Formats: sequence, structure tokens, C-alpha cells
Amino acid sequence: MSSTDNTTTVKTYLRPIDRDGLLAFAEKGRNNPASRGTNKVHTVVEGQYRTLSYVGNHAPVVVDEPPHLFGQDTAPAPGEIVLSALGGCLAVGITAVATWKQVKLSKLELFLEGDIGNPAAWGAGGALKAPADMGFQAIRVKVVVEGDATREVLDEIVQHANMYSPVANSMRNPIPFQIDLA
Repeated sequence: MSSTDNTTTVKTYLRPIDRDGLLAFAEKGRNNPASRGTNKVHTVVEGQYRTLSYVGNHAPVVVDEPPHLFGQDTAPAPGEIVLSALGGCLAVGITAVATWKQVKLSKLELFLEGDIGNPAAWGAGGALKAPADMGFQAIRVKVVVEGDATREVLDEIVQHANMYSPVANSMRNPIPFQIDLA
């Protein structure tokens, strides 16, 4: 009696985005490259360092500091939220570029690390530091991506998305910044 191997490998892909909508959005950008939108957030302090940031109609984004920085550790720290925004933006870009190139993704994960210190104690009597010496001094991102393309094509997608990431470019490039009393 001979046995036949009827094994079938089933590959599942991540839920796709609307490619036609993406292409229409891209065309709109080509037709008006100076277009801009405005993101708005309303942040309210609950006490100590715990804050609630309201974005549209979503549940608030909660931010806190760990106990060694005088917080209660009830939520991610501000720097962790910044890295979360970067990870989310890169993931959006990778998904968009893969869709544009008609590559189906089956896995996409990003691992982010950022070197940050606060010897200036938020300007409350700590070390005297220049602005360029505060904040993230290095950020590392490792991307785990799988799909129906070669490793080289997947790397091209990741690098292309990085080059066009609004959040990554906000972190890489100086931007005008203004803060005033309301």
C-alpha cells in the first residue's frame, strides 16, 4: 500500500488595506505636495506625573513615569509613548509600501529601543544640558517582516517606509517648536 502526501500549507496574510484607496490618496498628494493636516491632542494632568491625553473620540492615552522618576508606573512613560508612535508610523508605512508594491504581508512586528536620560531633571535643578544633549540620543528599530517576497524586497520596503515616515522624519529633522501660555 502506498501512501500519498496530501499535506497542504495554508498561508494567512495580515488584513490588507484598500489598495485603490491608497493609490487615490497618493495621487492626491502628488497633485498637492504642500498639503498638510493638523493633529490635535488635549492633555490633562491627574496628579503626580500621570496624564490623560485625549485624541478625537478615542479612549485617553495614559502616560505616567516609573517610581524611580517619581511616578506611579500606571502607564508607559512619555519616551515609551514616543517610541510607540514611531513604531506605529513605521508599521503604517511598511504596510502601505507593501500594498503599493503588491506584496502580501503575513507578519509584521517592530522592536524599538531608545537611549534617553534625564540628568537635567526636567530643568528642575539638575545638570545643565544643552537641548541637543537631552532627549533620545540613539534609537534602534528591528523589524520582523514576512510576506510573499524575498528578503531583499522586504528590506527595500522597510527602508523606503523609513525614509518617508512622518514620525521618523520628525525625530530626525529639526522642526519649528513653539510653546506659550494659553
